[in-house]
Formats: sequence, C-alpha cells, structure tokens
Amino acid sequence: MMKTALITGINGQDGSYLAELLLEKGYEVWGILKRNSVAENQTARIPSSTYKKLNLVYGDMTDIPSLISVIQKCKPSEIYNLAAQSHVRISFDQPIYTTQVTGVGTLNLLESVRLTDPTIKIYQASSSEMFGNNIDEDGFQRETTPMNPVSPYGCAKVFSYNITRNYRNSYNMFIANGILFNHESPRRGTNFVTSKVCKEAVKIKLGLSDELNLGNLDASRDWGHAKDYVYAMWLMLQQDEPHDYCCSTGISHTVKDLVKYVFGQLDLDWKKYVKVDPKYIRPEELKHLKGDCTKIKTDLGWRHVYSFESMLDEMIEGYLEKYD
Repeated sequence: MMKTALITGINGQDGSYLAELLLEKGYEVWGILKRNSVAENQTARIPSSTYKKLNLVYGDMTDIPSLISVIQKCKPSEIYNLAAQSHVRISFDQPIYTTQVTGVGTLNLLESVRLTDPTIKIYQASSSEMFGNNIDEDGFQRETTPMNPVSPYGCAKVFSYNITRNYRNSYNMFIANGILFNHESPRRGTNFVTSKVCKEAVKIKLGLSDELNLGNLDASRDWGHAKDYVYAMWLMLQQDEPHDYCCSTGISHTVKDLVKYVFGQLDLDWKKYVKVDPKYIRPEELKHLKGDCTKIKTDLGWRHVYSFESMLDEMIEGYLEKYD
C-alpha cells in the first residue's frame, strides 16, 4: 500500500529535498504552504518535475483548525514538521513570532494529531542551536549534552523538543526528534552564511560585486548537506520505536575557513573583499558546534555522503550557473 506523508515547510530547503526523496520511495506527498502574497515565490525551491507530483494545501502552524483540516483531508501515515522561522539572527528581531511559529506551532501540530489520529508517526526538526554554548569535555555535543540555548530560535526549539517528548510519553505517540546540525545546499536561503558567502564570492568573481560583509568569522559550525540529512529524517520514522538522534558530520569549520575555501576555489584573495559588520553579530553569540552522530550511525546505519568541500563546490557551481 502506498504511504502518505505530510510535510510542513515543504517549500523550504529541507522540505523540497525531502519531498523528492519520498516521491522516489513511492509516497503520496502532501505539503502545507503558508500563504504568500507573491504566490510564485512560494515554491521556487521545488523543481517543476517535483511540483507536478505534490499535493499542496494552505495551512498555518498558528492555526489549529487549518492543521486539523489538512490532516483529515490527506490522512497521512507520517508527518515531517519542518515549518519554522528558521533564521537565528532574525529571531532576535522577531522573538515573539519565532516563538509562536517555531515553538507553539509544534504544540499545535501535536494536539491536532492527537485529536485526529494519534497513530501517525511524526518527525520533529530539532536543532543543534538548542545546546547553546554547552559542550561536552571531548569537544562534542550529543543527545545527552545539556541544552542551554542562546537565541529566541534556540529557546523555541527546546520547547518543541520537550513538548514532543512529553506527548510521546503521555500519549504513546510515535515522535522522533532529529537534532540536526547546520546543513546547507544550493537551495539554502541567501541570508544564511554559507549561501551568502558563495553567492557574493561568485558575484565578485564575475565583477558584479566588490564586497562581502559578515559577522563573527571565528564562530565554528558542523556543516553537512541537506540531502544527507533528509534521508536521516526518513530513516527515523521507519523504526519500530521512536528515538531522538543527533545528525552531524562530526567535523567543524569556522566561518573564516568557509570564506577561505570558497574564495580560494574562485582564485580570489578573500582579505581584499571581506569585512566584518557589527550588525551581523548576534546579541548573544553561539561560538562552537560539533556533533557526535554515533547513535544514528550505530542504530540506523546512517552515513553522510557529502563533505564540507563537496557541499560548497556544489553551491559555488549553482551560483556560477545562475550569474554567468
């Protein structure tokens, strides 16, 4: 029998790759869109060949009746909750909106499922931002690392993480948390640092720009590819019992490393073009993220395919094709 999956945030980076993966595996795929006044922009990251195979409906994470209506209409066996205000820096500018969508929105979805069909399997997109600056003695963050977020986004994600575990234990619902570390791709929004660096470096190479403004160059992150991580999401819901998993590469690089590599691939001297702008510095900075993915490798056999370098090469190539 064909499985049916519902993806919230289907028009985001992860949602678009996940939709492709599920279609390849024979699913009927539904997706929730939050209405945008410019409808053409809503599905820009979904390839036309994929778009034609999807069932897209309007809904809102802050509107329980709309969520219940969608669930009753598509009758999914799996729900992947990827919807969020997902930009950490912007969460400082919009803390209440971020909390309502990213935090309370998850509770709205859980309650909608509980009231309609509590047998639906749910994947919750948790985040390495939940750890804040807490790091275990060996330099890694893992499922057991204490959570101490340093942004409204991270705080909202901790609420989502805890409320999903509460519903799992209280109502015997299948809910798995994927604690995903940073993951990128050519579909990444241009206000995220990896995409911003690749885009501006390519524009500088082609004579379309002459400067790149960034924040903290010493911040380090564990960067992987979104394609690898959506496969991990799917794996989590194919198990007999729900668990929480860190998904990472186990390797960290600084923003400066990122800049050096991208500009180097384009034969540019990054020091001539990159400037630090205080407006991109977070009010409370998250310094280092590096994930231990031993549990997901051991339990589910997951492995990341992309390296830091191959991921960036793909992003650079994408912008070269766009601007050249």
